[in-house]
Amino acid sequence: MATMVTSTRPIIKKGAGPGPGFPGPNGNGSKRPGDDFRDPKSHANRYRIGMWVGLASVTMMFTSLSSAYIVRSISANDWVSLPLPPVLIASTILILASSVTLEVARRKLKTSTASPVEAAHVYRQWLFITVVLGAGFLLSQVFAWRKLAAQGMYLSSNPHSSFFYLLTGAHAVHLAGGLLGISFLWLRSRRVLKEAAQVHKRQAAADAVSIYWHFMDALWIYLFLLLFLWR
Repeated sequence: MATMVTSTRPIIKKGAGPGPGFPGPNGNGSKRPGDDFRDPKSHANRYRIGMWVGLASVTMMFTSLSSAYIVRSISANDWVSLPLPPVLIASTILILASSVTLEVARRKLKTSTASPVEAAHVYRQWLFITVVLGAGFLLSQVFAWRKLAAQGMYLSSNPHSSFFYLLTGAHAVHLAGGLLGISFLWLRSRRVLKEAAQVHKRQAAADAVSIYWHFMDALWIYLFLLLFLWR
């Protein structure tokens, strides 16, 4: 009698993904959250990581400048402390207020899924207020520089004035970049979004810009205290 041999090879259904242990999608053929490049959470994570990497380089630069400032202030015989321009107090208030308004705008954007039209309108208004406050801060910095120049305090007058112009100027340049980012968000906010993926991408961009702006806010407070308490 002939013996019938049956195959033990597993039957793979058409369209099924690879089993456990294979790279790529899960064993059932589905993708893990974040595997898709267009996944909203993937957008948010990439924006945040990219922003923190950029801020790390900014931190290193200002740390180096601060260290040089402290060492120079201790060892310099020609160190002459600058008077505090009163306008810098106003500029500090402006930048603190801008962080508050930007955070309000970001939170309003998060509620856009509940009432999209109203939330988008409020988001746009608070962004515009933030742009105005940020521009006011930059103008107040220019006014402070002109005030010191009128008193004969220039970049090369003494070590303290040199560091003052260098540190505040570097901060102003970085803050101007953040102001451009907020202006871009404000311009894009006029566009009506109909897809959830687009809304999530807009929220991710707003989160990244907010991180940068709050960092610039904290950096200014640090520089203000360094320049006028450590002198």
